[in-house]
Amino acid sequence: MAPETSVKLKFLAGGIAIGIVVWWILGFTVFGWVTGGTAQERIDKAVLPLAAEICVKNFKTDPDFVKHLAALKKEDSWQRGNYIEEKGKWAVMAGDDAPKYGVADACVEKLSDLLK
Repeated sequence: MAPETSVKLKFLAGGIAIGIVVWWILGFTVFGWVTGGTAQERIDKAVLPLAAEICVKNFKTDPDFVKHLAALKKEDSWQRGNYIEEKGKWAVMAGDDAPKYGVADACVEKLSDLLK
């Protein structure tokens, strides 16, 4: 290979490497790219209030609502989320096997007026 070809290839490789780094930096800072974990966190944060409303509706429409409300009032405040998750499964959304993180606690927060 001729010396000038070798130099051109080095410049080409360096330019490509710098271009890739700049592209990634611009993508994450200017173009709004996010990692999969960040995207999932944003989705969960956006869905949490809706899931909590569904949980409240499920709790209030339970045939044994009065009994469960009395039992929930007797629970320590820090145990109420566990009660919602485990006793009635009101925080489990359709298609899920278990409640999403934070739904039961958000549900209890929305039920706070009834718990006084």
